[in-house]
Amino acid sequence: MPFDAAEFTHRLVPSPAGRIHLVEQGEGPLVLLVHGFPESWYSWRHQLPALAAAGYRAVAVDVRGYGRSSRPRDVSAYRMQELVADQAAVVHALGETFAVIVGHDWGATIAANCALARPDVFRAVGLLSVPYAPRGGPRPSEVFERLGGDEDFYVSYFQQPGRAEAEIEPDVRGWLAGFYAAFSGDTMPVPGAPDPHFLARGGTLRERFPAGPPPAWLTAADLDVYTGEFERTGMTGALNRYRNMDRDWEDLAAFDGTPITQPSLFAGGTLDASTTWLSEAIAAFPATLPGLASSHLLDGCGHWIQQERPAEINEILTHWLASLPA
Repeated sequence: MPFDAAEFTHRLVPSPAGRIHLVEQGEGPLVLLVHGFPESWYSWRHQLPALAAAGYRAVAVDVRGYGRSSRPRDVSAYRMQELVADQAAVVHALGETFAVIVGHDWGATIAANCALARPDVFRAVGLLSVPYAPRGGPRPSEVFERLGGDEDFYVSYFQQPGRAEAEIEPDVRGWLAGFYAAFSGDTMPVPGAPDPHFLARGGTLRERFPAGPPPAWLTAADLDVYTGEFERTGMTGALNRYRNMDRDWEDLAAFDGTPITQPSLFAGGTLDASTTWLSEAIAAFPATLPGLASSHLLDGCGHWIQQERPAEINEILTHWLASLPA
């Protein structure tokens, strides 16, 4: 649905980075919603009213570097420790002591690390699309370089300052539309087509995007919202998350192999590479997420799960939230 200023309460709250923009609906226990790349609070537009109607105080943030939140210039300001501090600051700025945190894509990784680092604040964690895999193994940049082989893996590509910006920013709308289509269940490339997670050396990701109509979940009005935000901010703040993965690996060494013990939830799409490539992480949930209440794989769904399947995700979330201890 298109943005309606009367439907949502917008606020700016202080954080270690400066200010975090959030959108709020409802009253009751706090549920903090954290988006991924390349999105904004708006990716939770279907969940905000559903959670509010179920009796929760639903709050969706613009992650540091996105939308109306602060965008520090220092690349290292986007390390995971800083993003965890932002989410805790949001909870306290809202006058709350505890929150349930739910994240999608990078937001899922932020949510998982919030649960690890601040169990005093985050009493339960929901993860969408990206499963929890404890910190460990080689330095991430080394892993991604091996994944690429004769091509560049998209994460390695995003880690190079300025390179992805040069591709995206001349046509933000077209690039976003192609990126969303490439990882949506109804529009992703057919099996055997070039994989949009990779690009030719010296090439662009756009060359791998599928031709054809946009995904069914993405209206022109939705694309207007995302395009307007990234045209205003540029892409660097969003991409800086990828440019801190080695720093995170160093910063979070104390959590190597650590399980998340709070009540937890996972939901992913069967067509999403985040669930198929990380199937071993899902299989390891009994050890890594001992508080897991339920795990859901939505058949035929791609990466943008709460937008592709809003009714199903709303039901999954509200059922799980109702089961949590008071």
